[in-house]
Amino acid sequence: MQLKFPAGALIALALLIPAAPAAAQPPSPGLNAACQTVERKVYKDIRELVTIDLDTATVVQVRVLASQILAAAGKDKLPTLQDALQKPLDGTSAELRAFLKADVYTAWSVALRIAVNQTMTGAGTNVKEAAQNTLKTDSVDTYLAYLNNDLYAARTADCASQPTPTPSATSTATPIATPSATTTATPSATTSATTTVAPTPTSSASEAAAGGDGGGLPVTGANTMIVASIGAALLLLGGAGYLIGRRRRARFVA
Repeated sequence: MQLKFPAGALIALALLIPAAPAAAQPPSPGLNAACQTVERKVYKDIRELVTIDLDTATVVQVRVLASQILAAAGKDKLPTLQDALQKPLDGTSAELRAFLKADVYTAWSVALRIAVNQTMTGAGTNVKEAAQNTLKTDSVDTYLAYLNNDLYAARTADCASQPTPTPSATSTATPIATPSATTTATPSATTSATTTVAPTPTSSASEAAAGGDGGGLPVTGANTMIVASIGAALLLLGGAGYLIGRRRRARFVA
């Protein structure tokens, strides 16, 4: 009777069982296709995962190994290897054991070859040349050496030959920002000062001028009476002086 295990349980077992006794040193940073420094993508050598004898291993050990290879294929984004391995995983234990013994390395080699070919898309001269030389061989060791090391060396050479875009970006940004700020601020300030301040003193001055310099109404009332009284007094004084002078003249003649 064949034993069936849920895929989730197999993946959990694959993560719990260490694939190698010692952890590898993290790789040095490299350049991506956009010439930016990133962490290198390291393709797993699945041969390091095969630590059991497939002829004598138990069903559980065989399925755990298959789950570990499937997880590595997913991490390395090798869809063809995942598809090739999923079918025997869904089948019997005998089919899975036979696939791991005879066909898994062939499927893995094809997946690596496709990954090498994909690196040439939009790549520079050095990357394309290195990839083409790698594809001339049929060795998983050559594919891994290119994907993990030679690709980044060739990409570094291609990025070094490219002109830097920094000057063009600086010269474009500076003239655009400066005129817009000057043009916007100056007219608004001038207009505000003119419309707010100028009308106020003008209207006040006009009203003051109209009241002081226009002449106004004729003088009446108390001022008229004073002038008339002074005039009457002068007439009386003049009449009295005339009478006095006439009397003196008459006496002198007599």
